[in-house]
Amino acid sequence: MTGPRQRAKARALEVKASLKFAATLMGLMIAALVAQAALAQDENITRSHGYSYFGDLNYPPDYPHFNYVNPDAPKGGEISIALSGTFDSMNPYSRSGRASALSTVMYESLMGEILAGSGTLPADSHKEAYGLLAHTVEYPESKDWVIFHMRPEARFSDGTPVTAHDVLFSHNLLLDQGLKSYADAVRKLIPGAEVIDDHTIKFTFAEGISRRTLIEQVGGVPVWSKKWYEETGARLDKPRLETSPGSGPYVIKEVTPNRRVIFERNPDYWGWDLPINKGRHNFDRIRLEYFADSTAAFEAFKAGEVTYRTESDPKVWATGYDFPAMDKGWVVKKQLPDGAPPGVTGIVFNLRKDILKDKRVREAIALAFNFEWTNKSLLFGLFAQQKSYSDGTHLEAKGLPEGQELAFLKSLGDIVPETFFTEEPWVPVAGDADRLFPRKSLRKAIKLMSEAGWDVGDDGQLRDAEGKTLRLEFLLNAAGAPSNKAIAENFMANLRQLGIDAELQAVDSSQYTKRERDFDYDLVFDAYPSLLGTGQGLIQRFGSADAEYSIFNPAGLASPLVDAIIEESLHTKNQQEEDASIMALDRALRDAFVIIPDGYKPDHWVAYWDMYDHPDEQPPFALGSLDFWWFDAEKAEALRASGALR
Repeated sequence: MTGPRQRAKARALEVKASLKFAATLMGLMIAALVAQAALAQDENITRSHGYSYFGDLNYPPDYPHFNYVNPDAPKGGEISIALSGTFDSMNPYSRSGRASALSTVMYESLMGEILAGSGTLPADSHKEAYGLLAHTVEYPESKDWVIFHMRPEARFSDGTPVTAHDVLFSHNLLLDQGLKSYADAVRKLIPGAEVIDDHTIKFTFAEGISRRTLIEQVGGVPVWSKKWYEETGARLDKPRLETSPGSGPYVIKEVTPNRRVIFERNPDYWGWDLPINKGRHNFDRIRLEYFADSTAAFEAFKAGEVTYRTESDPKVWATGYDFPAMDKGWVVKKQLPDGAPPGVTGIVFNLRKDILKDKRVREAIALAFNFEWTNKSLLFGLFAQQKSYSDGTHLEAKGLPEGQELAFLKSLGDIVPETFFTEEPWVPVAGDADRLFPRKSLRKAIKLMSEAGWDVGDDGQLRDAEGKTLRLEFLLNAAGAPSNKAIAENFMANLRQLGIDAELQAVDSSQYTKRERDFDYDLVFDAYPSLLGTGQGLIQRFGSADAEYSIFNPAGLASPLVDAIIEESLHTKNQQEEDASIMALDRALRDAFVIIPDGYKPDHWVAYWDMYDHPDEQPPFALGSLDFWWFDAEKAEALRASGALR
């Protein structure tokens, strides 16, 4: 039996042990806090509601909404859009099949994006991003890693929570089953990803590489339901009509292949009250109607079967809007300012083809495109000619290099041609508005072809030293705008006059998509994005490593000089150095000559049945018709009362 003295002694020992344990625990806690403070001091950890590489965010942590939206925009109504062509899939990540437009609209990312990817978010800046599925982003000064702290309230449309496990699954799914050019690039850049807890995920970046756009990269990955993929066995690299539940404001209401897709606003969407969503996602329904070609699509708009149209065809814009609904004031037609530099659209050379590797051949072929005649005769004088990948911005290379651009180019050494310092950057050769193929251009083109080893024979055909004729195929989407076909046909006529056996191959949209993905063309209408700043995406678009198979590089451009400029650009230390590197890249891309620019429309051209409204001040980097426009119920009722709409 234990007596009082023994029990007291035991209690004293317990207290002593407890105090010793507490002291040890306190010591460990203090050591951890000291280590954490030292780490924070060493690493200068940033925790923020948004991200930009240089840390300059326009919106504070307590921002109520983006400046350009109407926070009181009413919710309701439908917006409907006509598209030409066909679709047989709702999975845009597969190389086979043709996916519907807006087939990613249901999905969100850690950092927010504009609806349908038709611009930047926020639409008044292209250098920053704000948390959506994540409420906080955390990273050290070195940007060797990033941690995203997710919103625990986020839910997929089936009610299941969106977790860090879903983010990791989505990241890995894109690497395992996504497009090869994307997966290969990302694996090199982001070797590590780990779930810390259900709502925290960390990405680690490779050593010895630039940190530019890496945080934006992982922050922009669409997040899919791991549970759905594991239960269904669906694959990202196969076409399919079934879709996984998304966490976004819209869900799919109806999918009818080759005919219709309807998206419906989800009343139970988890994120309605977030500042990033205020004044956005205002339509109850977004309806897509598919038609055989662009002519049928426009007829559907005129009849009120579809109610909104972003016009791209200058002939239609100039002459097509003369129909009863316009005369009665039921349809609004307007131009809205576009503050972003235009993407470089035009006729792309496939440099994977041996005949097009010689720049002299490409320059000769380009002389067969007469912008002045084309603009006057086919585009109603509405287009502007493009010469730069940063047209109209301070990043456009002009004259001879000077200042920081000159210093940047000289730092690259002998890889930069001497002509960069003695000749101004490439600009289109002036044409003749009254003559399809000016004689001066024809003579110059023949001279260039002769220098490249192609001479005109007695039959008027260009032949090489072995007597082989030069044949080129121009791939065209038959469902596209009629003006595109007219441009291509006149261009082909000029090529034949030059002595080239040129054939225009107009194919249906599904065939066109497959052939374009397989690079089965010599010439094709395509585009490269405008240059607004540096980033890892430049490697996919213009880099040599993936040029043979990257669908983001339609020309297959592979230039050691361009590679060197991009690499150094990614390591610039301030905005001024970055700007100089982008000017140098613009100069080099124009010198590489992989596309014949066919001009651009300086403004947004929109037409819609008079039941929609938009902010008074248009933000520069997005039209936003599906994102921050809204439905006016009173105007819609007036249209119905007048018999305008069924």
